Amino acid sequence: MRVQVPLVLLNILKQNVMSYTITTQHCWYDNERIIVKMYFFEGIPFTFDEMPDGHLYDRDLVEEANKNKSYEIDDVYKGSNYMIQESMHPCFDNIEISNPKELPIDLIPFYDEEDFLG
Repeated sequence: MRVQVPLVLLNILKQNVMSYTITTQHCWYDNERIIVKMYFFEGIPFTFDEMPDGHLYDRDLVEEANKNKSYEIDDVYKGSNYMIQESMHPCFDNIEISNPKELPIDLIPFYDEEDFLG
């Protein structure tokens, strides 16, 4: 059974840490038709990057995706919508991210240079 912890509760628990973590995984997407680079905010999927043409011929990439959970558009929509409702979405809200270099390249301009200095 999977339990969803409210981000507000994570915020309370992380008061001493003061930042959140972005992780990425290559995983199957869209009924396992393509592999994407999925971005997670504290384990919640919120966006993805498509891989270049021919990515399904990359054996290492396929093996990595096979080890990870498969996602559908509803998973990304639900995760993103939930973060928006909690005012904790990295695309729209000013939140402290411990590793902003892991963000999608389109989001990096929204973070200050100081965020990258550690």
